[in-house]
Amino acid sequence: MQRLLWNCSMLALAAVLIGAPAHAQKDKDKNVAKSADRMRAPQDRLSREVRHELVMLPYYGVFDNLAYKVDGRTVTLLGQVTRPTLKSDAENVVKDIEGVERVENHIEVLPLSSMDDGVRIATYRSIYGYTGLDRYGLQAVPSIHIIVANGKVTLEGVVATEADKNMAGVRANGVSGVFSVTNNLRVESDHK
Repeated sequence: MQRLLWNCSMLALAAVLIGAPAHAQKDKDKNVAKSADRMRAPQDRLSREVRHELVMLPYYGVFDNLAYKVDGRTVTLLGQVTRPTLKSDAENVVKDIEGVERVENHIEVLPLSSMDDGVRIATYRSIYGYTGLDRYGLQAVPSIHIIVANGKVTLEGVVATEADKNMAGVRANGVSGVFSVTNNLRVESDHK
């Protein structure tokens, strides 16, 4: 009887010891997940603030494209703008955000060209003057951005449907003076 109790005690101890590492691993996994969430939360906040500051810039418009990446406390600015002051304004507002330690400004200033200015206006009218796409122009910063460099048009931004994306590309391709169109529009349902 005593031997049976000893065997049961040893089996119970073995079960506890075998189960302990699995339980400890689960606790460790939970702690790692919580730590990742804590790391992600400030980065998400920082990302939201950067986006907000960029879209609030007074001269940011439909012919500019501002993008960014947040890596820890470093923000990398990307995109294309028509005014050199917008490039420096973007860097300055992002530098002032609490939590940003470094800003890398890779924004390209598009070359001055009266031909490109004509293509910008004509492409704007072709896209935003088209029934169905006109609703994208009603926002404070229209969601379809028209970037023109040396007669080459790039569409950036977000639209509601694949059909809207395709129609914007067709409308831009039909503009006189456009050499090529790159359609980088993202569909809202794919963007989330």
